[in-house]
Amino acid sequence: MDANEAREATRREDFPWHIGVFDAHCHPTDSMAAIDEISKMRAKVLTIMATRSQDQELVANVADRMGFTEQSLNLEEGTSGVPCRVLPSFGWHPWFSHQLYDDYNKAVESAPSKSDHYKSSLSPSPENDSFIASLPEPRPLSKYMERTKQFLQKHPLALVGEVGLDKSFRIPEPDAPVREDTERGLTPGGREGRRLSPHKVDLTHQRNILTAQLSLAGELQRAVSVHGVAAHGLLFETLKNTWKGYEKEVMSKREKKHQISATDAHDHDEQKAGSRPYPPRICLHSYSGPPETLKQYYHPSVPTKIFVSFSQVINFSTSASSKALAVIEAVPDDRILVESDLHCAGQRMDDLLQSMVETVCETKNWSLEHGTKQLARNWRFFALGHDDRVEKEGGSEM
Repeated sequence: MDANEAREATRREDFPWHIGVFDAHCHPTDSMAAIDEISKMRAKVLTIMATRSQDQELVANVADRMGFTEQSLNLEEGTSGVPCRVLPSFGWHPWFSHQLYDDYNKAVESAPSKSDHYKSSLSPSPENDSFIASLPEPRPLSKYMERTKQFLQKHPLALVGEVGLDKSFRIPEPDAPVREDTERGLTPGGREGRRLSPHKVDLTHQRNILTAQLSLAGELQRAVSVHGVAAHGLLFETLKNTWKGYEKEVMSKREKKHQISATDAHDHDEQKAGSRPYPPRICLHSYSGPPETLKQYYHPSVPTKIFVSFSQVINFSTSASSKALAVIEAVPDDRILVESDLHCAGQRMDDLLQSMVETVCETKNWSLEHGTKQLARNWRFFALGHDDRVEKEGGSEM
């Protein structure tokens, strides 16, 4: 072991893993050959995302093997040497949303032809018949929603995700050869290093797929992990529509003093809680927008709880790192999360999580111990709804 390796080993050992490190967003089922590495990891829990047809069952099966109950997680709190656990999340990613046709938000007498569907869901509309023929047969959104609801009911702690909007992504050429440097053994259906086509998924179509999944999250009151790239304004408007008519009343300090009573206000909130059509908690995963855009999410009228997570592979892999640091500073202390967003379980996932925790702590001027505890509390609040914060008047604000 050389000097650099020795320093890295010491850094890993000095890190407060015993407190509990929680990955808010990752994709280990993309590399099933390494899935057993999860049990050897030092992280406490991985929140694992489903994204497309090929990984929904995989996520469910891994959760059956490596999942947890709230009771078991509480018993293991602060305990060293306990195997890493997983929390499943079921969703259809915007990159693959063209593979679904919408018979859920609107009445459809019969399934559209493959050609008609892809010509309406992709932009620019493809004219090459061989390209259309090479795409997968479109699936009905209603069937996917039915199956997802079954997964969520079987896994009562599961989240909805990864879902969202992406204005930049172009779908890969289905028949393009896989790049030689692409990792072998990846779960089918992803990009796999293939050449990108000129076609993007129509944003209206993406929005319809997202809206359906947000509705299910609201119905079952599950947290949601959201992807947003180059569509921050439209994403906010789409999320905002889910809580339209349920906005929190914004009162002045004078009005607060004269409200009927704190008990009556609490009772009123409890009456509304059973019929909320919006997700109770939302995480903007690997958020890439500016700090100013976040302010709308923390307006006092927003009834859902908004979290923001950061990853080394997305937020700190480009020249935009300085922007990410500014956003970390701006996110309320009780709403920030860390993630790996990695496709393969193992040591590198642990290393990326450790590095992200260290970056957050340094940026927030937290000690490692305090910051790791804060991030653990935040994950429990986001994923499980356990809010053990010390409430400040007015809640989280920017």
